[in-house]
Amino acid sequence: MSISAKDAQKVQIIFEKAKRVLCVCHRNPDGDAIGALLGMGLLLEQAYPSKKILLHCVDPAPDTFHFLPESGRILGTPELADGDAVVFLDCAEPKQTNLHESHAELFTKTYLTINIDHHPTNTLFADVNFVVPNAASSCEIVVELADLLGWQLTSDIATCLLTGVYTDTGGLLHSNTTANVYRTVARLLRAGARRQAIVTAVFRTAKPSTLKLWGRVLEKIHLTPEGGAISALTQGDFRATGADYSELTGAIDYVNAVPGMRFSLILSERDGIVKGSLRTLRDDVDVAAMASRFSGGGHRKAAGFSVLGTLQPEVRWKVVEPAAMQSGPSHSGE
Repeated sequence: MSISAKDAQKVQIIFEKAKRVLCVCHRNPDGDAIGALLGMGLLLEQAYPSKKILLHCVDPAPDTFHFLPESGRILGTPELADGDAVVFLDCAEPKQTNLHESHAELFTKTYLTINIDHHPTNTLFADVNFVVPNAASSCEIVVELADLLGWQLTSDIATCLLTGVYTDTGGLLHSNTTANVYRTVARLLRAGARRQAIVTAVFRTAKPSTLKLWGRVLEKIHLTPEGGAISALTQGDFRATGADYSELTGAIDYVNAVPGMRFSLILSERDGIVKGSLRTLRDDVDVAAMASRFSGGGHRKAAGFSVLGTLQPEVRWKVVEPAAMQSGPSHSGE
């Protein structure tokens, strides 16, 4: 994994000239998005103490990540001004920010923009693009940029960035846990990252509503002839369990644990949109290609998509007659 030192110097000039710097991550933020957003924001404040640094996401940080320093500072949609520079974190394309319509000027070269991401489907929409597909997380790239620019990592910054590395590798258990991931983890631990706080908050704490929601996910698993383990949640499931949409994060790993499956999929319904989360453990299956059929994207082994619509269950029934009557006609229906 590497980013260009020349490009690093280019963004340094952008930061120095900018009146303000706005950091933006994708909607429905996960640990990597929140970790990169907060980590980058704190790095910029340390490097440019007299400059205004703003943190933005159209959705608030999930409760799971409230332990991170400055998580309460995240604002909603930005108010732009002349001379602003914008850093997009963990965003593969403009629409993932949910600002592509309300703030279209962000993506039309009106402002100097920087894109830090690890998704291979990234559309390279910024003026400077630090897109490294072989990185396991966007936080890894932020660490490399900080080292190239000579920025110091404090304990708070390291904790934010380690959160992104840990969540996007499933606690260093996923197949994207490369040698560079371990080097980055060691780098962040040396800087004072609070690993145990991350493990406790992210992997060992779950609200009753989360457990109830995951119970419904597991109860509804259906195995398809194509080798898929699929589960689906309606808005009624979220209402019945009292769970927020963000609490679904992590459930896909349990669906993906069904032995012998080629892929796993969770569909979830929310406000006229159906979101799909895809995973696979196999090297011969590309779930990013599957997601692309629905205008989604991601990585070969982890991807997602969103489509307009609602979920409608389909039930199939078959009548099996007693043994004494099996010589006669059989009946089936839907």
